[in-house]
Amino acid sequence: MRWSAVLLAVAGLTLGALVPTAHAADRVPLPVGTHWDYQLGGARPVPASVGVVLRDRRATPVRGRYNICYINAFQTQPDEGRFWRTRQHLILKRNGRPVLDSAWGEKLLDLRTPARRRTLARIVGAWMAGCARAGFDAVELDNLDSFSRSRRLVTPRQTQAYAALLTRRAHRSGLSVAQKNWPALDGRRVGFDFAVAEECARWHECGAYAAHYGRRVLVVEYRDRDFRRACHSQGRRLSVLRRDLALARNGVRRWC
Repeated sequence: MRWSAVLLAVAGLTLGALVPTAHAADRVPLPVGTHWDYQLGGARPVPASVGVVLRDRRATPVRGRYNICYINAFQTQPDEGRFWRTRQHLILKRNGRPVLDSAWGEKLLDLRTPARRRTLARIVGAWMAGCARAGFDAVELDNLDSFSRSRRLVTPRQTQAYAALLTRRAHRSGLSVAQKNWPALDGRRVGFDFAVAEECARWHECGAYAAHYGRRVLVVEYRDRDFRRACHSQGRRLSVLRRDLALARNGVRRWC
């Protein structure tokens, strides 16, 4: 997903009181110095050089690797229409119509009240607990920056409050949590442990993630020229992956 320059204006917002208190020993940190693979479009064989694999929450973890569980935590998945049909009060609406991320056809979740944030956190928390039971080590919570597509209905502060609820629940399940999007935010303040940086070379944002998480940043680029730029500037310290945008099972997959 894309983010906009408006995010830089809210970089200073913090909610320090919301930082989860789980002990670091409760979860396994992201390993560094290994390749990673992004497999949302379908499972495929994992080369020996790949130590980190990210798959959908319904997929099976890879034995002997560090496994990250994908959850769309701020928007709906297109194939989950039946689930959200009975939970319409949790969908963000403007003039009675759902607010969409038009690029992906996903409806934004309504984070504007504490009650709705708590209800959503219970739903996503149950999904994360399922990831832990399945054997995943961490979770990626996608679309942290969805407020930038909310037509100013959802605020950055509301987003951070919800994110803190999610990271706390993830830590209780023994999972580390990846920040996905919103590079201007130091996600550690709301409990994130590492980052999945999508097209950070293309948008000149890799350094922002590295400033917060050091080497615990997983980079994915979807264009050759951005991949080459990422390898040149970040390849010696970060794990950089070239994938196709659809993350197809037999799609492009290269490493620095």
